[in-house]
Amino acid sequence: MTDTSLIDAALMPIAGTRATTRIEGDRASIILDVTGLDARARDAIEREVKAAAEGVAGIATVRIALTSQRTKKTLIAVASGKGGVGKSTVSANLAIGLQALGRRVGLVDADIYGPSQPKLMGVEGSRPTAKDKLLEPVATPYGVPLLSMGQLVAADQAIAWRGPMAAGALGQLIDADWAAQDTLVIDLPPGTGDVQLTMIQKHKPAGAVIVSTPQDLALIDARRAIDLFAKAGVPIIGLVENMAGYACPHCGEVSDPFGRGGAEAAAAELGIAFLGRIPLDIAIRSASDAGTPPAARNGPEALAFTAIAQRVFHWIEQGG
Repeated sequence: MTDTSLIDAALMPIAGTRATTRIEGDRASIILDVTGLDARARDAIEREVKAAAEGVAGIATVRIALTSQRTKKTLIAVASGKGGVGKSTVSANLAIGLQALGRRVGLVDADIYGPSQPKLMGVEGSRPTAKDKLLEPVATPYGVPLLSMGQLVAADQAIAWRGPMAAGALGQLIDADWAAQDTLVIDLPPGTGDVQLTMIQKHKPAGAVIVSTPQDLALIDARRAIDLFAKAGVPIIGLVENMAGYACPHCGEVSDPFGRGGAEAAAAELGIAFLGRIPLDIAIRSASDAGTPPAARNGPEALAFTAIAQRVFHWIEQGG
């Protein structure tokens, strides 16, 4: 009869292997712990372990059972009271920035009716697969896997869903196979409707980042979003002021078409953190349209996003 130590020795060179082996006659049963591995890594290590065990003298059959412990994920909601304030751009760059700082980040495009993350993250036309009734996130060039309604419907197809259908879609995106990620950045639709309520009630984010432009109308709606999360007991990580200041590419003079400082003043009045100011910069717009988020580059347009990511990272690390 083969000793389990022989199989243990055969598995030792396989990086990351955590296994328990039982042998009955010429059959080896291996329980393989794949906690924290994504689907591709799980399949790869299962194949390696099976091949190694089958190479041990006296073993004719190898059966492998995969097990994993469900790890608690930190959900960061990125919200706004109204559309058109750059919330999705902030979400994409925040996810990339947190990833660069050491978090294992996934990005959920929960803007059911107007998904834009596939374009922002450079994976337009991608389609997720499903395994064991769970969606598997799509890899992106920036190390941040993504799931979006934009990957499940045609680009020119209207998503004319009532609230319960949209809420159900959100659940599939969040409850997907995010095994390797410890942090999910959730790009919420604008407003305070069904999707936001489902997010808060069923998935309870650790905190929310609110995005607004400096103008008074946007700030009125941002206050509504802040109030929704506050009443639900979701901490507000802070407020981001987007499209704040335009530097003329010819003379360098800075103008403020949407005003300046309104979000910072509102944050101070509400007693919440001001996370930073993002300029109205054509380089940000061009990079986003090209699917190359500024936070993934080393240009000056990345600085505002990386500073915001650092503040959110410290908030997470300090437990909120």
